[in-house]
Amino acid sequence: MQKTLVVGASTNPGRYSNTAIRRLVDNNIETTAFGIRGGTVSGVQIKDNLIDFQNIDTVTLYLNPKNQKEYYQQIVDLNPRRVIFNPGTENPEFYEILENAGIEVEVACTLVLLATGQY
Repeated sequence: MQKTLVVGASTNPGRYSNTAIRRLVDNNIETTAFGIRGGTVSGVQIKDNLIDFQNIDTVTLYLNPKNQKEYYQQIVDLNPRRVIFNPGTENPEFYEILENAGIEVEVACTLVLLATGQY
């Protein structure tokens, strides 16, 4: 089964990253989460260290471009098949880094992809 990592995860139910975790779980997609604060959403533990993850197929970003910078190499090192840049996370600099590493870049909304069966 393909595993998704939500980067920028939050326990706040008003955050899109929180909704994404819940919808991924509802769609029976193996889900892991990374955020600056720990916690649990729909049974998914939010970890605060990216090196805790492996065998990631998809990274879905919920960090603004300024906050992505410190995680560039760690995300590349995860070697995911693709990285989804959700609205507000668009970052041409990071697109280039990912593409040079052979990682697919998708500028889309995880929630829309799930709702339309395109995930």
